[in-house]
Amino acid sequence: MKNIRKFLKQFTYPPAAKPVATKQAEWVSAAGKKIPVFVNEYWTAKQRQANALHEVSYRACFKPQLPAFFIENFTQPGELVLDPFSGRGTTALQAALSGRRVAANDVNPLSRMLCEPRLSPPDLALLKKRLDSIPMQQQLKPEMDLSMFFEKKTLAEILSIRAYLQQRLQNRAFDSIDAWIRMVATNRLTGHSPGFFSVYTLPPNQAASPARQKKINADKQQQPPYRNTRDIILRKSRQLIKNLNEQEVHHLQQAAVHSCFLTGDAAHLKGIKDNTVALTVTSPPFLDVVQYAADNWMRCWFNHIDAAQIEAGITMAKTLPDWNRKMTAVIAEIYRVTQSGGLLAFEVGEVRGGKIKLEEPVVEIGLSVGFQCEAIMINQQVFTKTSNIWNVSNNDKGTNSNRIVIFKKK
Repeated sequence: MKNIRKFLKQFTYPPAAKPVATKQAEWVSAAGKKIPVFVNEYWTAKQRQANALHEVSYRACFKPQLPAFFIENFTQPGELVLDPFSGRGTTALQAALSGRRVAANDVNPLSRMLCEPRLSPPDLALLKKRLDSIPMQQQLKPEMDLSMFFEKKTLAEILSIRAYLQQRLQNRAFDSIDAWIRMVATNRLTGHSPGFFSVYTLPPNQAASPARQKKINADKQQQPPYRNTRDIILRKSRQLIKNLNEQEVHHLQQAAVHSCFLTGDAAHLKGIKDNTVALTVTSPPFLDVVQYAADNWMRCWFNHIDAAQIEAGITMAKTLPDWNRKMTAVIAEIYRVTQSGGLLAFEVGEVRGGKIKLEEPVVEIGLSVGFQCEAIMINQQVFTKTSNIWNVSNNDKGTNSNRIVIFKKK
């Protein structure tokens, strides 16, 4: 195991003629523990330098480069990597691509639907054959008015795919190709380009309400055009698997066999044994920043999921004391499943313009359940908004940062 503090202190990025040196500060916990704070640009800000298989939109997801940094530097092939707040499955997928075993949990069943199929990419010829076999039933009608999003024939195709998938589930005939179709169709429902089933609307990590979409249509003087859903699913599938190499395909196949996907409370990771996880990389909901039901109502409808029930189960909190209580239970559970010498990288981003520094209570929580805190790591990247971090002066353009607390189990 690398000396984490030494590694972060000596880290330079990017590997260019004049790499940026790590800036270092210190923070003292309530118990008097001196926690080093390391500030640098630890990975590229360019989203699309990651594997294309990650390009499935979801609200409040972090870049694949974040888990990749910890997976590649602090784990070995075959070790188990966990994310208890899995979202679109960024950590799990990156771990799988890197030859690690994966465990993922999320209270929202959409998370598993979006991640697990990507461990088993289909043969495109077989995918096309399956898509062509789905009967398109023009007489199908939705339970609600969706005409502001979809042209009539497009909507019939969406409803036909939805009905087909539901029937396959009920008949216990649902297989990995069906799971892939469901994943891609769920991702392609609404968006802001012709690559989606809908007319122009919000970006795909959010879903406009019917009332808001009517306003968007009026403002843009637009009507939903016909979209060929099968062609769009095939096109997106090609994009997702376009740069997979032979080794990555093998790694995905191995990970799929041994993967553990859970749907439930992150404080109760039933199915994951004590002392088995080498690394956890995760990012929890930040207070009440994101409204998951509102953002995912269309995806939930397509998959016969009650969005309101999901919202009620998500670990949201409006106050810091309430958030701290919830995170204490979660971090205690992560401690249970972490092996001796294993790590937890707990990312808390920036909350409310940097006014709330969630990394500070996270340090206290981790120490209270038995972890030792190795460092607070701030991945600082140049964007357009202004912030100030740990009294370290920023450049003229300001920064956007990932604020990550790194724990180790003795």
